[in-house]
Amino acid sequence: MSHIHTRTPDMIRETWSGKADFLLSVIGFAVDLANVWRFPYLCYKNGGGAFLLPYGIMLVVGGIPLFYMELALGQHIRKGAITCWGQVVPIFKGIGYAVVLIAFYVDFYYNVIIAWSLRFFFASFAEKLPWTSCNNYWNTEYCRPFEFCTNNCSSYITQVNAVTNKTENVSISTASAEYFNNYILELDKSKGIHDLGDLKIDMVLCLLLVYIICYFSLWKGIGTSGKVVWFTALFPYAVLIILLFRGITLPGSAEGIMYYLKPDFNAIYKPEVWVDAATQVFYSLGPGFGVLLAYASYNKYHNNVYKDALLTSLINSATSFVAGFVIFSVLGYMAYSSGQKIEDVATEGPGLVFIVYPAAIATMPGSTFWALIFFMMLLTLGLDSSFGGSEAIITALSDEFPKIGRNREVFVGCLFTIYFIVGLASCTQGGFYFFNLLDRYAAGYSILIAVLFETIAISWIYGTKRFCDDIRDMVGFTPGIYWRFCWKFVAPVFLVFIIVYGLIGYEPLTIGKYEYPYWANVLGWCIALSSMLMIPLVAIFKLCTTRGSLSKRLITLTTPYCDRHSTLANGTTTTNAAIASSAAAASKIQLTSDAKKAVEV
Repeated sequence: MSHIHTRTPDMIRETWSGKADFLLSVIGFAVDLANVWRFPYLCYKNGGGAFLLPYGIMLVVGGIPLFYMELALGQHIRKGAITCWGQVVPIFKGIGYAVVLIAFYVDFYYNVIIAWSLRFFFASFAEKLPWTSCNNYWNTEYCRPFEFCTNNCSSYITQVNAVTNKTENVSISTASAEYFNNYILELDKSKGIHDLGDLKIDMVLCLLLVYIICYFSLWKGIGTSGKVVWFTALFPYAVLIILLFRGITLPGSAEGIMYYLKPDFNAIYKPEVWVDAATQVFYSLGPGFGVLLAYASYNKYHNNVYKDALLTSLINSATSFVAGFVIFSVLGYMAYSSGQKIEDVATEGPGLVFIVYPAAIATMPGSTFWALIFFMMLLTLGLDSSFGGSEAIITALSDEFPKIGRNREVFVGCLFTIYFIVGLASCTQGGFYFFNLLDRYAAGYSILIAVLFETIAISWIYGTKRFCDDIRDMVGFTPGIYWRFCWKFVAPVFLVFIIVYGLIGYEPLTIGKYEYPYWANVLGWCIALSSMLMIPLVAIFKLCTTRGSLSKRLITLTTPYCDRHSTLANGTTTTNAAIASSAAAASKIQLTSDAKKAVEV
């Protein structure tokens, strides 16, 4: 009797204990700090409410299709990134190694942001927040506290400039800026990336605590992390709602929200606005890091991944939009309070959440409470995104090298030890320079290149029709022409558009007036290329180690594992339809009565 290779759903691999565990894990990964500190600023910068048009288009034609593609692929193959791509298109197995390496690099610096949040959280346990005054040892002569001045604010600023005996182009430092730069980071004691200086013990301990939390959340697998995300994924929403209601009651908040939403439709004719929209969509949803593949691989085979993809991606985008109201209501309050324009206080990145927002919180009644919940929100936003990146690496290596999976606790401990050791560089007095280098190069062009090859592999080698048949086998219906068109044509163009425009506008790395030395930019490109080169290097290795003529090797390495396995077993080539039919029959026999009901629903 001939044997046809079939997938045996849910028989061996661990699965999520509940559907909510999976959804919250994906939402927690996708909704991260960028939703709070980047999207609102981009919306304000690129035409206010008009920015929602290019953002929405890029979301629909690029972001959601890629998001759906990765979740569906992970659920169907039920393996981590390395093994997954080795089975789908063997010649592109290097995609798996590339995304694992990218996730590895990102965790070197991403957890440092969480450590900053933790340090601010501990500092908030004070009757008077430490970033409110200028009479501390870390303050300079140019420091001025953020004070509420209801009139004559411009003369106040002029008077301050006169007191310092400096020209108008010398900026006055806020107390919160000097607290972050001179106390938390101690940048004033470093001259650049070549001068990292001494370790900051407080930051070392905070980073160590972050990795201890991560370890005990991940060491046992999705059984523990799936429960932890019930807090880390939901708590930020509770805080956002609280901060939203607090923000809209502040004086000047309406003006801030108007700046955020007031549409300027002339902006949408600028190409950089569309690039910003595409980039934000891509990095916010997070395809290409191997996280979606890993999380979906623990789903039950017949889970409705289509609904999951739509639900989680829309929640992510809605969170970004709501976060804009939270941020700009407070920025409007700051502008009103200081007599400045909103464009003078609006910023993005770490400066927004560690300088601008804390300064505003410090002026509110009950400032300690607001500071505690705000930094706890940042902490939880960062943690579940960090869980995702680490899980992508653990799952990929465990599936490819089963010995690692059998010793998960030891491996996770070794992985986080390496992270911690490398992360010490970011805990020095010049650590922010090292952090910024990794932030710029670790997952910039490399992740875009990796996902571009993913779309090529699925749409043009594995085959869009075959992929749609796989999805039909799982969820009972075939993706429509819209999805097929996006996967095959729009998504690759979407990615090439971001890559080309980014390369055209490339500039060497800087922080303010500080320009990174040439060798630092070379090091950054080496980090980026080390992951990108995994794709061609693994392809060359596979070509060299596969038997047969060049044409036979190419055929073998572009044939999915299930087809090759079926051919070896039967002596003939099994059609995809036969495989799908057999898989469906096997699944039908093996599903329990409860599972049958779930499929019918």
